[in-house]
Amino acid sequence: MLHPLIAPDPAYVLLPKQGNSVSVGSVAQEAPAAAPRVAARRAGVAAWAPYLQVTPLTALFLLFLAVPIVTIVVVSFWDYDTVRVIPDMLLTNYRELLESPVTWRTYGNTLRYATMVWALTLAIGFAVAYFLAFHVQSVTWQMALFLLCTIPFWTSNIIRMISWIPFLGRNGLLNTTLIDLGVIREPLEFLLFSDFAVVLAYVHLYALFMVVPIFNSMMRIDRSLIEAARDAGASGSQIVRHVVLPLCKPGIAIGSIFVVTLVMGDFVTVRLMSGGQSASVGLMMANAMSLLQYPAAAANAVVLLLVVLAMVAGMLRIVDIRREL
Repeated sequence: MLHPLIAPDPAYVLLPKQGNSVSVGSVAQEAPAAAPRVAARRAGVAAWAPYLQVTPLTALFLLFLAVPIVTIVVVSFWDYDTVRVIPDMLLTNYRELLESPVTWRTYGNTLRYATMVWALTLAIGFAVAYFLAFHVQSVTWQMALFLLCTIPFWTSNIIRMISWIPFLGRNGLLNTTLIDLGVIREPLEFLLFSDFAVVLAYVHLYALFMVVPIFNSMMRIDRSLIEAARDAGASGSQIVRHVVLPLCKPGIAIGSIFVVTLVMGDFVTVRLMSGGQSASVGLMMANAMSLLQYPAAAANAVVLLLVVLAMVAGMLRIVDIRREL
């Protein structure tokens, strides 16, 4: 007789069978044999799990990005007349586009807009972000002032652009005020329906796209680096030039990509604020579509896409933004 405190060895215990029921001993013998199959099944599910997780995002990417781009590329090789689009595979649209001097002037004008807007938004964005990050100590005030910068985005772009017309017009508020103060004798004609108005509207519309990534980069800067530079005798300008600015390069690159791509593809601002006196690539495509010249507009869109991708690739070669993402 076994002592009640000593457990019997399960290898020597015989479990009786009753009828057709399976004994515990037989289940214990079959369990090790079934374990590899269960493990293999779980391994198979685990191998497919990442693909199942990315399937919804991949479907959205293909549906809303890849398919439209492929469609534009295909249509750019088609032919057209005054009333219809003819499916074909021709290089006529690209030849007419690239051989036209109007195209090169329009692209040059668009690049000029993008360069000026980029420089102005960079200066404004860096100054605003630096003030919020280093001069406003309270997090509450930082968030409050940051939300104040977003107030213009509470209305549409069209309304924000139209609001400049009564301010910059010949008899607008600015000219009237300057004449009343005796600063000028005649209204300034260049304020509205000019390149000045176009650039001003662009800066108003897209400055926040430069403020946000730069502010995010500045908030990640270790404040001990600033204190170390100050203790080493560096002035404020030297700290900004040698400490803050290098550490903000990823944010500057992201903001630059946002601003440049938005300006290169915009056409409403140029049409409205220039009064039809200036042109851009987006406006050229809009005019082609209004004349039902969809293949020509598609070819122009492909060329613009390649130009913008080359500009973005150049920015990514200069600055590694993976640290920011």
